[in-house]
Amino acid sequence: QAPEYEFKADDGIEHTFWVVQIEKQVEALIQLFKQHVPFTYIADGHHRSAGSAKVGKRMSEENKNHTGEEEYNFFLSVIFPASQLMIMDYNRLIKDLNGLSDSAFLNKLSEKFIVEKKDTTYKPEALHMFGLYLNKQWYKLIAKDDTYTNDPINILDVTIMSNHILDPLLGIKDQRTDKRIDFVGGIRGLGELEKRVDSGEMKVAIALYPVSINQLMDIADSGNVMPPKSTWFEPKLRSGLVVHTF
Repeated sequence: QAPEYEFKADDGIEHTFWVVQIEKQVEALIQLFKQHVPFTYIADGHHRSAGSAKVGKRMSEENKNHTGEEEYNFFLSVIFPASQLMIMDYNRLIKDLNGLSDSAFLNKLSEKFIVEKKDTTYKPEALHMFGLYLNKQWYKLIAKDDTYTNDPINILDVTIMSNHILDPLLGIKDQRTDKRIDFVGGIRGLGELEKRVDSGEMKVAIALYPVSINQLMDIADSGNVMPPKSTWFEPKLRSGLVVHTF
């Protein structure tokens, strides 16, 4: 059977779609998932999924003839095997130092991090290590032991960064709404961070070590939700290829 879509996007990712509508084939797929896929995890789109669930719940309460088969009970998703997903770093750019001078900012950082100057671009090598780019200089930051606990959320580098850099030093309380912060997926490289800081558009960049698939699963298994903007996944499905109407 010929695919409905088959093309390579600008980023080099090939997309191939088959529409499965024959009832026997649909049922066979359902049974395969039941037998071989005991768990599925939301890797991206936690807040969108929660929003869809809330809308579905509200619409079901307003519909006296609700059956559970209405389209509002469902939302679009794409499922990848964990072995075929790659989590990349999701880095930050900040417009200013919240009134601090470069030296004052670095001094305050040294209270919670070991700060080392680097001669070249620095990409974090392990958890609890960060790259900082400020005034054409890269620094390696190593989080001190008192900056995190073994709690599944608290141990994440995005949490350490929020609790000890973004909030107390830079005054950024909500990364989703604050206009002083921007996010750059790791696929664009550290050069993008340097470019935007060197241009004067941004003041400082923070590079993070990627979250692991196991960390993501541990957080879900513990009943928690990943902090916003903590993961950048590849490959990415092109937006708008499939539309869900209800």
